[in-house]
Amino acid sequence: MRLPAARGPITAGLFARLGGRPGELDPPLVTPPPAAALDDGDLQLALFACYELHSRGFDDVDDLWEWQPSLLATRRELERSLESALALAVPRPPAVPPQHVRHALAELVAKDEASAPSPAAQLQREADLGRYRELVVHRSIHHLKDPQPWALPRLPGDPEAAPPTGGGGGAQLFRATMRGLGLDDSYGAYLPDVPGITLAVSNVLSLFGLHRRLRGALAGHLAALELTSSPPGHHTALDLCTGLAAQEPSLTGDLLHGAACALALERRWAEYVLDRWRRGLSSLGAQEPGKHDDQQDETVVATS
Repeated sequence: MRLPAARGPITAGLFARLGGRPGELDPPLVTPPPAAALDDGDLQLALFACYELHSRGFDDVDDLWEWQPSLLATRRELERSLESALALAVPRPPAVPPQHVRHALAELVAKDEASAPSPAAQLQREADLGRYRELVVHRSIHHLKDPQPWALPRLPGDPEAAPPTGGGGGAQLFRATMRGLGLDDSYGAYLPDVPGITLAVSNVLSLFGLHRRLRGALAGHLAALELTSSPPGHHTALDLCTGLAAQEPSLTGDLLHGAACALALERRWAEYVLDRWRRGLSSLGAQEPGKHDDQQDETVVATS
């Protein structure tokens, strides 16, 4: 995978430097206000690229950039912007005693599911192959990238029993689905096509997984993902959180906040997709800063 095209001043400056020899970066970045950061494709793509250097990297970026101090400082600025956006967008649930964590998580998820918008449900009512393919493209950003190895050393219990977050056999099944739909299943193929909120969904999990101080939020986030998917993983996810809460009772608030972040981002993403569809637009296509949606060219996902 190569660096994608820049989406604004942050990625333009960052990617220009990443394409050269590792060295000092320019002065501090100007990041968007917290209210706009979750949807800002420029910021989210820059942060995604920073995280990717700890994963598979880019063919046109020197691996020595991964631990270059000035790049880490730049990543931290981007992370501060993301954390400020989460603090603004996601009310922090009150902490609960460790023995109440299981119930609090289940209640949080059930309350959200009762009113959450769902592109998948929309497609069940009004089947549309093109829109289904769009959803698969969105999900490929997460499902073909597995942050779980960062998470496992930070969480209690048996690593083999940890809830899956993508990768492994699941990724192979997802790739088969993509190929069956005529989509490109190579890693990062649709990175240039997804909006900022789709990248934010991936970035928040990477943020929680890379920082030990956020291990409580990480466990809650993983639990929320499992509790909103297939039932077989529900008990494992809840056991992970109750085990961490029992070992470190001070993290119960972080656990619930991580779950709330996962649910809020999913809701925000779903609202974006459904709004685009209601207006007869594709939910794909990188939004340029300051350009109205109606001016955007509709993205067509290649079928070959």
